[in-house]
Amino acid sequence: MRLHKNELAKCSSEQDIADAKSICEKLKIPHSVADFSSFFDKYVIDNFISSYENGATPNPCIECNYHLKFNKLFDKASELGCDLIATGHYAIIEYSEKYGRKVLKKAKNLSKDQTYVLYRISRDKLEKTIFPLGKIESKDEVRELVKDLNINLAKKKESQDICFVPDGDYAKFIEEYRGKKYPLGNFVLKDGTVLGTHKGIIRYTIGQRKGLGLALPHSMYVCKKDLLKNEVVIGENEDLFSRELWASDVNLTAVDKIDTPMRVFAKVRYNQSEKSATACLENGLLHVVFDEPQRAICKGQSVVLYDGDIVIGGGIISKTELD
Repeated sequence: MRLHKNELAKCSSEQDIADAKSICEKLKIPHSVADFSSFFDKYVIDNFISSYENGATPNPCIECNYHLKFNKLFDKASELGCDLIATGHYAIIEYSEKYGRKVLKKAKNLSKDQTYVLYRISRDKLEKTIFPLGKIESKDEVRELVKDLNINLAKKKESQDICFVPDGDYAKFIEEYRGKKYPLGNFVLKDGTVLGTHKGIIRYTIGQRKGLGLALPHSMYVCKKDLLKNEVVIGENEDLFSRELWASDVNLTAVDKIDTPMRVFAKVRYNQSEKSATACLENGLLHVVFDEPQRAICKGQSVVLYDGDIVIGGGIISKTELD
C-alpha cells in the first residue's frame, strides 16, 4: 500500500515499496502497489487532526488498520483474486471452543502484542486474515528467517512512532497541514484561577506534565480541556483518576452482544496492562466501569476488552467520568 505523499514518512516509502518488490522477485510471486494515499488523508490524517481540534487524543494506527489495511486492502485483494490476506501484526487468530468461532487473541510474544490496535477488525475479515508472526517468540527469530531467504532486510529498523509525523511534533504538523495557527488561551485551575497562557489547545493531552511552560509549586498535570472557553485545566495527579467511561463505534468479535453486565479485563491505551472491569452495551454505547480508578482516560483513545488472551471487542472513548 502506498499511503503517503510525504517521502519523509516512516512507512510505505518508495524504499519500502522497492524492498517489497525485491522480496517478491526472490519468492517468484507477483508484486502489486495500491495507491491509497487519498484514503489515508481522509480516514487517518483528517481524523487525527479533527480529533485534536475537538479536544480528543486519537490513535491513528487503529484508524489505519480499520480503514486501510482491513477495508481498502481487502477490496484490492478481492480485485486481484486473493483468498486471504497476511500482515506482519503480532496477534493470533484461532478457533475458540468457548465462543464457538474464530477469535482474535494476543500474540505469543506479549511484549509485541498488537491486539489493541486490531480490535476493530470485523468478524468476516478475521476469517480471511493470517498473522504469521503471532506465534513467533522474538524479532530475532524473524530476522533469522529473513537471512535464510537471502533477503537483505534483516537489519531493517522497526517503525515505532506515528509514521506521518516523523519528527514527533504533532502540533507543528497540524498547523502546517491546516495552514493556520491555533488561538492562545489560559491555563487555569479548577476554580478558574489563571496560571498563564497556553500556546493552542491542540498542543496538550490529558495527563501531560512536561512542556507546559508554567512556574508551578510542584508537579501538576493537564486534567481537562475546555473547548468553549479555550482553556486548559491544570490539577493534581489525583484529579486524573476515574472509574467509568463510555465508548462509541463499538466492534464486538468474540460475542454478538453485551446486553447484560459482563466481567472483563480492559485497557484504555496501547502500552497498558488490562484491568478488571464490568462492561455493558447501553443505547449503542459501551459502558465500562473499572474495579479501581484508572489514570488519565482520554477521549479519542480506545477501550479494548479481553477475556484472558481473547479480544472481546472495544470502542472509541467518547466520554469519561470527569467530563
